[in-house]
Amino acid sequence: MLMMGKAEIYAYLAQRGIWYEVTEHPAVYNMAELSTLVLPYPEADAKNLFLRDDKKRNYYLVTVKGEKRVDLKEFRKAQGTRPLSFASAEELAERMGLTPGAVSPLGILNDHAGQVQLVIDDELAKGAGRVGVHPNDNTATVWLRTADLVKMIEEHGNPVTYMRL
Repeated sequence: MLMMGKAEIYAYLAQRGIWYEVTEHPAVYNMAELSTLVLPYPEADAKNLFLRDDKKRNYYLVTVKGEKRVDLKEFRKAQGTRPLSFASAEELAERMGLTPGAVSPLGILNDHAGQVQLVIDDELAKGAGRVGVHPNDNTATVWLRTADLVKMIEEHGNPVTYMRL
């Protein structure tokens, strides 16, 4: 299966007529590094956590506003899941074709088996309803409407849940 990188993501968005804006920047590997950059919509920066249950049956990509912390025990209770931990770099590459530092909900478009569930912070749908995520590469941030991102993931066949995180 073909994996989508940065150029393929931009082409996919353009082909679907989805509004997006790109900010190119040096590679960033965490929110602290991202915070040193001048970005047009810093309030819409997203942090992404790739999680799995203890049986490696269910995978979750949790997308929250950049400054938020996610309590995995509370998340587990709210979602009714088995115990959770961070998925490995190998699982990330296998499921979404991504490397650590480039984790993005757009990577779910590479999940041809439909195994990854997107859980998105409901605050990213408020206000301008904009979200900034990597285009499967950590040298840029692509700004989208949260509703467009959710629609793309749902149309791809992966479940999406809005949640107060």
